Amino acid sequence: MERITELLARELDRPVQHVENIITLLDEGNTVPFIARYRKELHGAMDDQLIRQLADRLQYLRNLQDRRDEVKQAIENQGKLTEELAAAIDNAATLAEVEDLYRPYKQKRRTRATMAKEKGLEPLAALAFAIGPAVDLEQAAQEYIDPEKGVETREDALQGASDIIAEWISDDADLRKLLRELTWRRASIVSQAAAKEPEDSVYRLYYEFSSPVSKTQGHQILAMNRGEREEILKVSVEMDRETALVALRRKVVPGRAAMEFVKAAAEDAYDRLIAPSLEREVRSELTDRANEGAIGQFALNLKPLLMQPPVKGFVTMGLDPGYRMGCKVAVVDPTGKVLDTTVVYPTHGERGKQEAIDKLAVLIKKHQVAHIAIGNGTASRETEQMAVELIHKVGGGVSYAMVNEAGASVYSASKLAAEEFPDFDVNLRSAVSIARRLQDPLAELVKIDPKSIGVGQYQHDMPQARLGEALDGVVEDCVNAVGVDVNTASAPLLTRVAGLNGTTAKNIVKYREDNGPFTTRKQILKVPKLGPKAFEQCAGFLRVPESKSPLDNTAVHPESYGAAEQLLALCGHDMVDVRAGKLGGLKAELAAYGEDRAAAECGVGVPTLRDVAAELMKPGRDPRDELPAPVLRTDVLDVKDLKPGMELKGTVRNVIDFGAFVDIGVHQDGLVHISQICDRYIKHPSEVLSVGDVVTVWVKEVDEKKKRISLTMRKDLLFLERKSKQKEL
Repeated sequence: MERITELLARELDRPVQHVENIITLLDEGNTVPFIARYRKELHGAMDDQLIRQLADRLQYLRNLQDRRDEVKQAIENQGKLTEELAAAIDNAATLAEVEDLYRPYKQKRRTRATMAKEKGLEPLAALAFAIGPAVDLEQAAQEYIDPEKGVETREDALQGASDIIAEWISDDADLRKLLRELTWRRASIVSQAAAKEPEDSVYRLYYEFSSPVSKTQGHQILAMNRGEREEILKVSVEMDRETALVALRRKVVPGRAAMEFVKAAAEDAYDRLIAPSLEREVRSELTDRANEGAIGQFALNLKPLLMQPPVKGFVTMGLDPGYRMGCKVAVVDPTGKVLDTTVVYPTHGERGKQEAIDKLAVLIKKHQVAHIAIGNGTASRETEQMAVELIHKVGGGVSYAMVNEAGASVYSASKLAAEEFPDFDVNLRSAVSIARRLQDPLAELVKIDPKSIGVGQYQHDMPQARLGEALDGVVEDCVNAVGVDVNTASAPLLTRVAGLNGTTAKNIVKYREDNGPFTTRKQILKVPKLGPKAFEQCAGFLRVPESKSPLDNTAVHPESYGAAEQLLALCGHDMVDVRAGKLGGLKAELAAYGEDRAAAECGVGVPTLRDVAAELMKPGRDPRDELPAPVLRTDVLDVKDLKPGMELKGTVRNVIDFGAFVDIGVHQDGLVHISQICDRYIKHPSEVLSVGDVVTVWVKEVDEKKKRISLTMRKDLLFLERKSKQKEL
């Protein structure tokens, strides 16, 4: 049997030693961000995503091994474990194969076969199923008639024997594997409307739908599953019965003592036992794959949303739009501290809008507001229009941005928000959150359950524990990639730092409240319940800008401070140069000295040396600053203003299986279908686009009644389509 480390190495195409090192590091309690960043020499600089993939697969393989051991023990307890069977179980590559091998020995509920065995009909079944010359079953069955056991006639005996043979066939692991593979190759998944005359709905594409099982897309599976749950669709897996029976007969029937009898029993086994079981299995596997795909896409979308560049250093006004309850307003300073709050009613007629503009104009001038963040939910279109008029009234100098408000209401009603703003109304908390999302998306969004941030498909249909685990991993990776200021970070943000938890995060906040700002990284060790292991994991991700040592405000781990100082000395520099930002040429100087030689003299590996050099060149850098800034607007478009062929700048709000939704400055996001993204074939839009990308699009089609905007990123295709239409006219 292939060892787990060898299997993982082959699957990931990585050296066995690197895989073994990661497994050891994980088993020692090290976090993924720490391993990815500070143990590169041990794993060949794998990224955090690949290490998480390895950790997930490792857990599956360990669970598989545990199940193999459980099954072998259960069969051993029955005295039926042979060397051949044990080897087959050890070599089973999936849990399904293990369960197939266990099926004949598994304790079953009462079946037709078990009842037939209780009537003493197993010898008759064995006679028919034996390999050998033909037998007269009719005559043999006569001997098994026993009214006291419920076998009244010869037909009763033969039926019981058939039931036993059908179960034997159904329990054959090799046969099930063969039919499973055949089903995956040849079967189709079919969806039909549950009603004879169905109403138009979002499921209309699936009222008459059929697709090969092997080619059905994940979003199609999830849509059909939901439609079935809502009793709008009927879904089934359809396999050509005769194709399956031919494969079954070839394996089971030839050479039996009663071939026609066994043939009929085999058909019964397929129809009654195997086919329904395989259908459940295939649908379950399709759903699992679709879920994993959707979870993966959700995670893929979440990362760029969290990593959106912050709009730092400005007073920001947050607007949480609404109709009946009005628009909630919060003004926050550059650090996120609330300066002012109010409520205005721009949707309550022209008078209400003018009063809102006047009131907000006063706040803008009073607090020198530079940016307005508008939540993109209910009444956002009217609020956006009001904001444009407001900007004109104050004479410009202010811009606005639409902010994804998903999860803002969840946060505002949470215990955390109540602790942070005990004197604020729930709705005002949302306005504060929206303003802060523009200032620093990551710091604000970590306060919200990632599942509540709407950048996925069918997130409510996913296995919530698995979804939560995957998204938490993304949040953790993003927070640690950026780094956290230990003197300003909130407890929820600190909780996401590698090595910290809810308790130690709160203890850090309390320590700085009681003792003032941290002045060194080492001081973090004084925090209650934060021991050496936790410090090892978190230290490199916590920044201390107030420290006298510039290294405390970088991603250089304390264990590498000596290496950093040695590197500076080798290149003729010191800490004064680091503080002054005079190390722009350090990379070239290191190359001239020789990376391998420098690494050996500094006592670290080359990957660590490169990371240290990069940090020394830009101490305190924020990796998000290198990404495109969010789109800030001063004017608004209406759907009526959109014309085919119009060129626009937009921000990608969501990436899904069949395309991407783009915010182009109107209330309704436009859809760029996957076929309209680029001029080459792509399997998924995520190959080209990420949430937060700023893209150039052209209007393809506008349907005002259905509020649908079709966009394209392919100007060439748009030109060809328009030319074709002109020819038709």
